[in-house]
Amino acid sequence: MSKIKTVIWPKVILFGDSITQGSFQPNGWGADIAHKLARKCDVLNRGLSGYNSRWGKILLPRLFSSTNSEENNIAAVTVFFGSNDCALQDKNPQQHVPLQEYSENLKEITRFLASVGVSADRVIFITPPPINESAWEKECIVKGFTLNRHNSVAGQYAQTCVQAASQCGAHVLDLWTLMQKDGQDYTAFLSDGLHLSQEGNQFVSQHLWELLESRLAHLPFILPYWGDVDAKSPESSLLCDQ
Repeated sequence: MSKIKTVIWPKVILFGDSITQGSFQPNGWGADIAHKLARKCDVLNRGLSGYNSRWGKILLPRLFSSTNSEENNIAAVTVFFGSNDCALQDKNPQQHVPLQEYSENLKEITRFLASVGVSADRVIFITPPPINESAWEKECIVKGFTLNRHNSVAGQYAQTCVQAASQCGAHVLDLWTLMQKDGQDYTAFLSDGLHLSQEGNQFVSQHLWELLESRLAHLPFILPYWGDVDAKSPESSLLCDQ
């Protein structure tokens, strides 16, 4: 009997902090993208709550195989850091990453991905969303802290993320700008001033899908449609090289 060929799904990897980690919650943006790509791609959540771009850059080689390009088979990677990097240095030095280092970390992440076969045109940077300072300050006080993030500073990191994407040849989803476009009230997009609400998750999913659809929607449906399976000889349909 000939060796059965393993079916390898293309992968979409969501890499980032808690906003990515929480994206598979009910109605989360990651879960919605996974639903849209069912039977086309495996959408993998590699979100790490509390992490910044410095830690993400260090960890990256543990998340990607550098030896088996077929196993990698990566169709797209989202890189979504900045909400922790932009924490104020004097209020939250553990998570804070200086602006210039943040830029270099994003570029280094792109270079590493290229080294394992993921070209820059398959990378999507996502900027930090805006921060509702009054709501986030309440969360900080409950935890025994003072306000440790400012929306204007988050905007500086978002701008740096956009610039880094341009320099790397990656794509970018500028949430900080889009959520505040034309002076709209962005606070409904946030659950606690920092993390996404259900409306915010829908916003991210909608705009991210606009970037992903043209690249991934053409991918074939993996394995035969059930109506096309030969009922008398299912092996001939299910074990063929597809």
